Order: sequence, then structure tokens, then C-alpha cells
Amino acid sequence: MQDSRVDFARPRSAPMPARFLALVAALLLASCSGKADETTATDEPLVSIIVPGRSEVSTIVTFTGTIHARDETAIGVEGEGARIAAVLVEAGDRVRRGQLLARLDTSVTQPQLRSIEAAYEEARAAAELAAAEARRAEGVAASGALSAQEIERRRSAAVSAEAKVKVAAAQLAEWRARLARAEIRAPADGIVLARNAEVGQLATAGGEPLFHLGRGGAIEMRGRVAEQDLPALAPGQTARVRITGVEHAFDGTVRLVGPVIDPETRLGSVRIDLESDPVLRPGAFARAEVAVRSERRPVLPQTAVLADERGSYVYVVDDDGRIERRAVTVAGTRNEGIVIAGGIDGSERIVSTAGAFLRDGERVRTVASDVSGSGLRATAPATPSPAAPAAGVRP
Repeated sequence: MQDSRVDFARPRSAPMPARFLALVAALLLASCSGKADETTATDEPLVSIIVPGRSEVSTIVTFTGTIHARDETAIGVEGEGARIAAVLVEAGDRVRRGQLLARLDTSVTQPQLRSIEAAYEEARAAAELAAAEARRAEGVAASGALSAQEIERRRSAAVSAEAKVKVAAAQLAEWRARLARAEIRAPADGIVLARNAEVGQLATAGGEPLFHLGRGGAIEMRGRVAEQDLPALAPGQTARVRITGVEHAFDGTVRLVGPVIDPETRLGSVRIDLESDPVLRPGAFARAEVAVRSERRPVLPQTAVLADERGSYVYVVDDDGRIERRAVTVAGTRNEGIVIAGGIDGSERIVSTAGAFLRDGERVRTVASDVSGSGLRATAPATPSPAAPAAGVRP
């Protein structure tokens, strides 16, 4: 019998042409290469850089103090005290030398003065009479009308009477001086800084001064300076003084730098001459700035200067686009930024922001930075990328 079974076995796949396989392999390689290039291009962080150059930087010593009259005089009562009868000036008034400031009660000294004046007139009249008698005695001395003893007596009486006149004159001058002391007058031109006199007040010698006078109206600031800043100050330096509540500054000149440092506070004294101004009231709190020297140094934004346990440093981008840590010495801070005293010369390309996210030796892409308000603008060429991530941050 004939075998009727049919062979249902799976047919074998036909072999794929070699050309088609080569094409597929090429496409896969191209795709992988493009992704690798893209990954390599975007793996480098984009950072902002700045070339600071050198700016004119002034070293400024700042200190505080108070406003004072340069030459202050306390005016009180001389001699015997008395009650104040009149006060003729107020605090803040400008006065001239010899101007009457106040008057004391003279109800006791005036009668005594008149008594002394009368005694003086009496002594002078007696002296004139004695002198006339002495002259007559000398005129008749040759005739023998008077004895030599009488003539000598009259001469002595005239001398004694003249001496009494001098005593009376001295007493009169003394009481006139006492009366003059009842008038309190300005010893020099100036400004009345304080008035403590009131009508009816009992003023005594050695008591509280009635007035405080600023001689000539000269004003100064008396400040206290830290020990380390004192050697930088010298007479003649220009100063800028500000007081509370006044927007503008006052120009002054360093007049005196104290030779002694307080051993407890470690502070020294400095005095600054100021032009007289009604706003500069003695006792006002003041703040002064003195520019002691000027130098040309790099100034960086605060975001560019980093610090750790090894000290302050910045990141510099070299010609190959790699980061290099550079130690720097900070000289101080200004409104424009941080002043660098050493470590860079200002011609380097400095990473201005996000330096904390970088590593020493890392390759980066750079973009020029325009630091607003600092006066610094980078001059390094930019290499931006449309697909670049934020500056200093890894994608």
C-alpha cells in the first residue's frame, strides 16, 4: 500500500543578504557615535568667567567718635559770688571778645564802691593841703620864720598824705575790679556751647560754670582708632566725616594723632579739624573715613572667592579649558567686591560663580560674565551651546 503521509516540517529560513547586514551595522554604529559625541559635549559644565584686571583701590581707616569744640572754655564767677541779675545770651549765639553775657547783683558792692571813692577824694584833698603847706614852709625857710623842725614836719606830712592817696587809689581800683567781675564777659570770640546761668541763681566762685564757650567757633571730631590702624594715620590726611541724621559728608583734615594707646581698650586717639557748620553740634556721634593710601589691585565679585580650611582661593581657567585652584590673599572688601592682595595679577580668567561645584583639573566650557554694578566686564571669548545647562551645574 502506498504511504500517504505528508511532511509538515517547518521550512528553513532563507539566508539574509550580506549587503543588508552591513547597512544595518553602519546605522547602529552611527547612532552610537552620535550619542557618545553628544554626551561628551554636554558633560562639561558651563561656567561664567571674568578677567578683572586692576582697579584703583584706596585703603580706608574707619573709626567713630564725637563732635567737640576745638578750644572749649568754661566761664564762671571770679571773686565773691552773687545772685544773677540778668542773662543776655543763649546757647548757640556767636559772641565777640568782651561781650556781656550775664550780670550779677551789685546792690552790695555799689555802696561800698561809693564809700571807697569818697575816701579817695578825702585823701587826695588832704594830700594837696599838706603839699601846699610844705611848699610855703620851704618858701620862708631862708627868712628863719619857721624852725627847721617845723619845715621838716610839714614835708613829712605831705609825703604821708600822698601815701594815703595811693592807698585809697589802690582800694578804689580793687573795688572797681570787684564791681567789674559782676559783669560776665566773653574772653574771646566764639560760640556759646552751653548756658547754665538762670536769673536769680546764686553764682559762686568754684561752682558750676555759667557758660561754655567754643573759641573762634572751631569744630573738631575726636575719635578712637584701633591699635593696628593707628600707624597708617598722619596729620594732614583728608578725612570724610558723617553724623547721624545728615545725608552729606563733611570734609576734614587729620590734625593730631595721639602718641599714647590705652592699655585697656587698645585704642588710640585722633582729632580731625572740621569747618564750622550749624549742623555740627558738639556731642553728636560721628563716623570718619580716612584714605591712607591708594593702590592698583584686582577686585573680584564675592561669588568668585571661595574659602575652606586651606584658606581663600579662586578657580582659574587655563588655555586648555581646565580648572586650576589658585590660592589668593584677601586685602579687604569694598562695595565693588573683594580686593585681592596676592595670588593673581588680574589677567587670569577667573570663574565668577558656582565655583563650589567644580573640581580642580576639571574641563569646562566658558561664557563671558558681565558683573552688574561692579564695573568689571570679562573679555574672554564665549563658547555658548544651545543645549548647555545652567552655569556651573552639571547636566
